[in-house]
Amino acid sequence: MNDIRRTILWVIFGFSMILLWDQWQVFNGNKATFFPSPAKPVASAVAPASAAAGSASVPASVGSVPVPTPAATPAAVVPGALPAATPSATKERLLVNTDVLALTFDTEGGTLVGSAFTQYKDAGEKEAGFVLLDQSAARVYMAQSGLVAGATGGSFPTHKTLMTAVPGERTLKDGQDTLEVKFESADVGGVKLVKTYTLKRGAYDMAVRHDIVNTGAAPVAPQLYMQLVRDGNPPPGESSFYSTFTGPAIYTEAQKYQKVEFKDIEKNKVDVEKTATNGYISMVQHYFATAWILADGMQREIFFRKVDTNLYSVGMITPLEAIAPGTTKSVSATFFIGPQVEKQLEAIAPGLELVKDYGWLTILAKPLYWLLDKLHGFIHNWGWAIVALVLLLKIAFYWLNAKAYASMAKMKAVNPKIMEMRERLKDKPQEMQQAMMKMYKDEKVNPMGGCFPIMVQIPVFIALYWVLLSSVEMRNAPWILWIKDLSAPDPYFILPIVMTLTTMLQTALNPTPPDPMQAKLMWFMPLIFSVMFFFFPAGLVLYWITNNILSIAQQWVINTRMGVPPQFNLPKFK
Repeated sequence: MNDIRRTILWVIFGFSMILLWDQWQVFNGNKATFFPSPAKPVASAVAPASAAAGSASVPASVGSVPVPTPAATPAAVVPGALPAATPSATKERLLVNTDVLALTFDTEGGTLVGSAFTQYKDAGEKEAGFVLLDQSAARVYMAQSGLVAGATGGSFPTHKTLMTAVPGERTLKDGQDTLEVKFESADVGGVKLVKTYTLKRGAYDMAVRHDIVNTGAAPVAPQLYMQLVRDGNPPPGESSFYSTFTGPAIYTEAQKYQKVEFKDIEKNKVDVEKTATNGYISMVQHYFATAWILADGMQREIFFRKVDTNLYSVGMITPLEAIAPGTTKSVSATFFIGPQVEKQLEAIAPGLELVKDYGWLTILAKPLYWLLDKLHGFIHNWGWAIVALVLLLKIAFYWLNAKAYASMAKMKAVNPKIMEMRERLKDKPQEMQQAMMKMYKDEKVNPMGGCFPIMVQIPVFIALYWVLLSSVEMRNAPWILWIKDLSAPDPYFILPIVMTLTTMLQTALNPTPPDPMQAKLMWFMPLIFSVMFFFFPAGLVLYWITNNILSIAQQWVINTRMGVPPQFNLPKFK
């Protein structure tokens, strides 16, 4: 064994390196960069849309002509064409307000084209609500629905059809629990489409009912589609020092939660389940998400497509039974637009809470979030809840840490003898190795004893890292004094400086590796890692500081009990 103690060095930095690797390689190679590239322009001109990744022909979100697919009937009329509107229908935008949402609807298709959250403020403009849906020169993010041809063919109302907004209230007033917003299309191909959005007080999910009225003389069997359209740019203000997923995601009972990269849609390499009778389609970004949800038992085909340059969509299309002349078929769906609050998501639809993505340690992260939420319910301060959670974890792992620090203390006690031996036998490596192993045996020191107890804990603390990074509750949540937002970096860099000092102190308390190069790395790596934390959210830095301070205290106590006086192994660079 070639200097077994170097393993301790790797364990000391194992947590750091795993976090770094996890951040730079998350989501199948979606790497963050220190210098973010400028946002790609969103297509403003209409260009032919590429073929959908599903089997149904769905109208392109910006009105371009869809490419026919085998599932489309030969008699199908191009659904992207604009139907004639009734004289009373005019293109306009409606502002609708509830106690938690400020929404903008467009009468073209009754499409939801803008949203702001009254209880979640913009990171840059603290007085303005955070904007998620948007249709502007810089951003495109919309929720659309409409009809396309089914087995009987035909041309029907789509999201490009001009609709009439039915007069009614546009603001949820005191004493009201619900608010209805209704749009009616003209007669297109013997069919009229009526969309009714029902918003609820305090809710981020809304019921969306599609009434398909057959005004013709023959039965019709259109298909209903719902889609989310978004540009491929990262969310405004996204950090360059850590990466979170932005893009489409779907959920089905069979395959569970599946994320799709924009680049895979671009390359037509989407490999997910395309048919289901349950689940949802969504568009996800840090802290917030949107989703279309159909009732379980309804057949649906899921599709992904590149709509235009840097513009993508995810959606589902469901076939409808033949509608007899003079009758109406109603299809109910749910549309969610809001923050990724786990308890609220769980109550809306099965699996919807998974849009809050904890990565590959979800099984550990979910109970940690549950405990953090319970602590917050008692303490009423997310910052102190973080401190309390780390304290509870350190108590839970006390005996494991005790074994690790006890092993390190023994190593520190025999370190002078080892250094002398290495110097004396530096030209006789084999003899030195034998003598070192004999010393370990005589002194009853296990060089690996400090490694395994720490390695067991690493996944737990990585999971906690993801809980704090992913939880929207940290957004605009104050701690004390100058920390007004735990999701934003410390404006005065006080916490990162304290974290750096505690990291260096912890390094100084550890045994000095006998190899000079290892000793230098032992000091350089914490410094390099600490620099990144100057740009990390304050909540994450607070968690790390708390963990460092508790580790130092425990290590100090154990060293003292074992008769090993505290020593600071300062770097010696030559």
